[in-house]
Amino acid sequence: MLKHLQTFSGHQNPIYALVNSDKAGIFFSAGNDKGVVEWSLNKMAFVMVKMPVQSSVYCLQNYNNQLFVGERSGAFSVYDFIEQKVIARISTLTKPIFDIQIVKSKNEILTSSEDGTVAVWSLEDFSEIYRFQAAYDTVRTIAISPDETEVAFGCKDHLIRIYNTSDYSLKQKLDSHTLPVTALAYHPTGKYLISGSRDAQLKIWALPSYELQETIPAHLFTIYDIAFHPTLPIFATSSNDKSIKIWDANNYKLYKILSLEKGEFGHTHSINKIIWSQDGKYLISTGDDRKVMVWELEG
Repeated sequence: MLKHLQTFSGHQNPIYALVNSDKAGIFFSAGNDKGVVEWSLNKMAFVMVKMPVQSSVYCLQNYNNQLFVGERSGAFSVYDFIEQKVIARISTLTKPIFDIQIVKSKNEILTSSEDGTVAVWSLEDFSEIYRFQAAYDTVRTIAISPDETEVAFGCKDHLIRIYNTSDYSLKQKLDSHTLPVTALAYHPTGKYLISGSRDAQLKIWALPSYELQETIPAHLFTIYDIAFHPTLPIFATSSNDKSIKIWDANNYKLYKILSLEKGEFGHTHSINKIIWSQDGKYLISTGDDRKVMVWELEG
C-alpha cells in the first residue's frame, strides 16, 4: 500500500504546515523556524528557503500562483510565484492564524484564529470583507464543501459549526466530540464530512442530513489531520500518537498503519500535517520531530 521512500531533514524546530505547489513535484513546509522551505519530489531533495517569516507558521495555502502563509503573530503573508516575492503582509489580527482556505467561486480567503473569529478577505486586493465570531475560543480547522456552498469550522469547544458561504450565516452545529475538533475534511464528492478530535475519534457525518453515521476510535491521542487521496477511494489520518493510518473511504476499514511500532520507518513525535502529492503517488508527512517523510504508493 505505502512504503517509506525518503526522509528530509533541515528544519530546526517542529513543523506544522505542508502544501503542494502549482508546479508538479514541488511542495513547501513551514513551522517553528525562520522560513518556508521548498522541496522537490522529482529530485527528492531540498530546493531552497523560499521566503523568511517573522513568527511561527501554523498553516500554508496555495492558490493561483500565490502562497498564503498564516503566522502565530496573527499576520498572513502572500508570496507571488510569478513576481518571486512577498506582495502583501496583512497584520490586522492579533491572535495566531490556525487555518487558511480559499473559496474559489467567490474569490475569497478565509482565516481562522485563536480568538474564535473567522475573517473573510478579498483575493484581489487582500482587503478585509467581513469578520464574524464563529466560536468563543480557537477555531482550529476549516473545510470547504466540494460545491463551495458551505464551510465547516472545527472549534476548541468540541463543536463543528457549518456556515453558508453565500452570506456566512450559521447553518448547523454538530455536537458529538467530547474534546476540541482538530481536523475536518469533506469527502471529494460531498457525500459526508469527516471530523477528528483531541478525543482521538473520527466521526462520519452523512450529508446533506448531518446525521452522525459512524464513530471510529481511530487513534490513541489527538487526530491532527485528515487527507483524502486525489483519485483513489482512501484517506489518511495523522495523530499525536506518532502514527499515520490509511482508511477505505467507502467502508472506513483500516488498511495500513505507518509508524515505528509497525515498521522500520516512522515519526518519533506528533505528526501534525499530511498531504498527498498532486499526482497521488506520494503521501507527505511532518511533525514535531522536525522531519518531512515521503511515502510512496505501491501498486
